Amino acid sequence: MDSVKLTSFSRASGCGCKIAPATLHEILEASGESRRFDHLLVGYQTNDDAAIAELDGGQCIISTTDFFLPMVDDPFDFGYISAVNAINDVFAMGGKPVMGLSVLGWPVEKLGVDSAAQVIAGARAACES
Repeated sequence: MDSVKLTSFSRASGCGCKIAPATLHEILEASGESRRFDHLLVGYQTNDDAAIAELDGGQCIISTTDFFLPMVDDPFDFGYISAVNAINDVFAMGGKPVMGLSVLGWPVEKLGVDSAAQVIAGARAACES
């Protein structure tokens, strides 16, 4: 497969797909009344990159999900940067990362399986470092 610049798939700045906090609040308000969760310590109201819920016994769980459009052309580097960014969301909330879930939306017909495998390899390398 010919070498394709990953960044040619990016259309916005930053991580390329975030909605501005004010717009997100507008969307959520228009979507209807949300249920109150007593154990939710940090939700969308604070514009943080992660949520925090308190478990029984005072322990907390930090949850974050990121979606990135490519900000570099090298697939391995893209995977590494993406994973580090998501892991950093947990650190920023004062937590210790213990598990990650990778979600890969990838145009296989345009970029191929090999480049997708390199993205995952980069993410794994970040998690292991």
